[in-house]
Amino acid sequence: MSRNDAASKPSSGQFAYDGLERVIHEKARLSVLSSLAAHPNGLLFTELKSLCALTDGNLSRQIQLLQETGFVETWKGIRNRRPQTLCRLTDAGRERFLEYIAVLESVVTNAKASKKKHASQFNSAISGIVPSM
Repeated sequence: MSRNDAASKPSSGQFAYDGLERVIHEKARLSVLSSLAAHPNGLLFTELKSLCALTDGNLSRQIQLLQETGFVETWKGIRNRRPQTLCRLTDAGRERFLEYIAVLESVVTNAKASKKKHASQFNSAISGIVPSM
């Protein structure tokens, strides 16, 4: 990397959380990925729909987006003369999802540490203040 490249790239701040991917961060997609992560062999579309409380159309769209970004793979087939769709996290999708979860854990850790630090600073700041009447 040249000096100009390094200078043009902004450095990430402590609370920038660069690992929070927008594609995962949306509530419905987070629900889908969480459900699939908990079921490594995959889930049928109807099971996933129920677990995530999504409509057919919304779930279809979320799965489509997750497929396009490489998180999810699907298999379509027929069982008992009914169409079935099996959804599963890809290996790369599982890895990216676990990285995302690690970043979320750092958000929680930072928030807890910040709460303790600010409470301590607040108590120190007000200890020298005498209430006026």
